[in-house]
Parts: sequence; structure tokens; C-alpha cells
Amino acid sequence: MGSLKAIVKHPDELYPMIKLKIASKHAEKQIPPEPHWAFCYSMLLKVSRSFAFVIQQLDVELRNAVCIFYLVLRALDTVEDDTSIPSDVKVPILEAFHRHIYDVKWHFACGTKEYKVLMDELHHVVTAFLELGRGYQEAIEEITKRMGAGMAKFILKEVETVDEYNEYCHYVAGLVGLGLSKLFYASKLENLAPDTLSNSMGLFLQKTNIIRDYLEDINEIPKSRMFWPREIWSKYANTLEDLKHEENSVKAVQCLNDMVTNALLHVEDCLKYMSALREPSIFRFCAIPQIMAIGTLALCYNNITVFRGVVKMRRGLTAKVMDGTKTMADVYGSFFDFSCLLKSKVEKSDPNATKTLSRIEAIQKSCVESGLLNKRRSYMLTSQPRCNSALIIAVFVLLAVIVAFLKKKMP
Repeated sequence: MGSLKAIVKHPDELYPMIKLKIASKHAEKQIPPEPHWAFCYSMLLKVSRSFAFVIQQLDVELRNAVCIFYLVLRALDTVEDDTSIPSDVKVPILEAFHRHIYDVKWHFACGTKEYKVLMDELHHVVTAFLELGRGYQEAIEEITKRMGAGMAKFILKEVETVDEYNEYCHYVAGLVGLGLSKLFYASKLENLAPDTLSNSMGLFLQKTNIIRDYLEDINEIPKSRMFWPREIWSKYANTLEDLKHEENSVKAVQCLNDMVTNALLHVEDCLKYMSALREPSIFRFCAIPQIMAIGTLALCYNNITVFRGVVKMRRGLTAKVMDGTKTMADVYGSFFDFSCLLKSKVEKSDPNATKTLSRIEAIQKSCVESGLLNKRRSYMLTSQPRCNSALIIAVFVLLAVIVAFLKKKMP
């Protein structure tokens, strides 16, 4: 019923939602026939449906390399995240993981649900990895080695300072950005040298996830490790867990805003990186997650719900972003719109208001100076229903029937 209300309120999101549903069903039917590749793409759908959608649009050779890159790092991350593994066992595995991806016989049981399946059947991923071109293999091996070493380092220490926060995010996400740039280069579809811009692409996404997932992570049993830096949260609470308690709501929101302001530091680098991309499918692959990140931060900012429940972009708006992101004009437009939403939520009483506004203005300046805002699509403005609600519901039901029919008939 909630989805129906959202569609009545935002009717312009209905058509993109239908298109996204059809595209997702089509992607599910494009799984390769070979057992090891079938496992990889099926697993990709289970561990990251949104990532699977954007990866399906890549050139076949690059698509395979990115799929395996993602699953290898997902497996590495599963080892890091499993709190039941003693540190003296976990650290050597993380440090040697880059060698295990060449060994179809290597096995280590850990994780839960679909991640346990991934680890139990990792030989399928290794088999697929061994079929990739040498340039792709070398890039994946190098990043896996560096990431494993970085994860091992932070297994034994907490994130105390902002510098350590940046370092940790570099190991677990900045290196992903660097690795993807290497894969793009190996495909000969892009000629970008991996640099600080690649790193910022990863940091922006990772910091957004860390902010958004506060409540899920703090409530996890067994207790999950938290990566909000003490240098930030200690200004507002005695312990990080204190932020979820109602009596600390004012300080919790101030801390949240401080974290969002820190994440905004990376936006200008991200815009520069995306503006240099030339291959349309790679551009969309990179741009859609970045727009989702700035949209999520705009929703999280000054929002106590981060400490009470789930904050995320509504499904229709997500579909609209996925369907409407085709050019750099769309990217500048969406970043400008979401930064306007964020700016409208800044309160003068917030201790970081001046710093936050300064970063928002820098982002908006980059968007304006691009000269492309006159071509932008608006994602921030609330769309108003232009037709009778009953008619909208009738159309929604009709399109749902069409989707059901296509699911049965689509080859």
C-alpha cells in the first residue's frame, strides 16, 4: 500500500519503475549457461541487485571482469565481517586472499545466508577468474592483495581519527575505485589512469553506506565493528551507542550532520572523474551509484530516523535516477538538485552549519560552471499528481498485469 501511495504522489515515477522491473527481469534471464558463470551471475543478483543492474549494461568482456572483481571482494569482505573468526585465523586469510583466487581447491567456510553460499562455492568464482584476460587478472589480484592487507590492519585497531577513517575507507572502497579504473583501462574502452579521483569515487560511496547503516550495524548480534571515527562522534556522546537513545537526539543529529559534511568533501573529485569518462555504459555504471549516494546523504542529513530506522531513497525515485541518467548533464543536474535539498535542511544552530554550507556551495559552483544545468532533469522537486488518483491506480494495475505477462513471455 505504501508503494501505491508513493506512486499517486509521484506519478512521473511510475513509468521508470515499470521499465526498471522489465529490465531486471530481462537481466535475470541473461545468465550464461556455463555452470561457473551461471553461479557468478546468479550470486551477483543475490548479494547486490542494484549493482547487478548497472553491471549488465557493460560490454560483455568488461562485464565478466567486473562481476568477478565484485564477487572476489565480496568474499574477502565476508571473511572480514565474520565476527566468529578469531583474529589470529582471520588476519592470515585476509593477507593471503589474493593467492587463493588462483586455487580452485581452496576453501574456507564462513559468513551467513547467501554469503555462506558464496564462500562454500567459491571455486566457481575462481574458475571464472582464471578465464579472464591476464590484464584483468593482474588488476584484480593487486587490488585484492592491497585490500586484504588493509583489512588485516584494521582488524586489530579501532577507527580513532578522521585520517584513519579515510585510510580504512581507502582500503575497503577507494581501492575498488582504483581497481575499476584499472579494469576500464584493461578493456581499452577508457584511458583513465587510476588516481586520487578514483579513490574519491570509492570513499564517497563507502562513507554514505557507513552513515546510512548506523542503526543496523550498532544493533547487529554478534556486535558488528563500527567505523564512525571517534574524533567526530566523541564531540557529541560518551559512546557511539549513546547516539541511538532518544534523550541524545539533538547531539545525535549534530553528529550525523558532521559525518555527512565530511562525506561531501569527495563530491568535486567524483564529478571530475565522471566528466572524464567517454564510454556510455561505463559512465552509467559509475554515475548511477554516485547519484544514489548524494540523494541518500540529502535524505539522511538532519534526520533522526537514521538512529531509529531505515533511511533510503524511495523505489520510484531510484528507478527515475536509473532510467534518466545518460549524460553528464544528468549528473550535474541531480547533484545540484540533491545539494539544494540538503542546503534547505541546514539549520543555523548546527555547529557545523558554516562548514556544511561551504561544501554545498562548492558542489553547486562545480555544477553551474559546467554550463549543463539548463539541460538537467529534476530529481529533487516533488512531483504533483496531474490526473485523477483513481486513474493513476488503474494505470498502475494495468501495467502490473503487463509486467506479469512479459515475465512469462520474455525469452
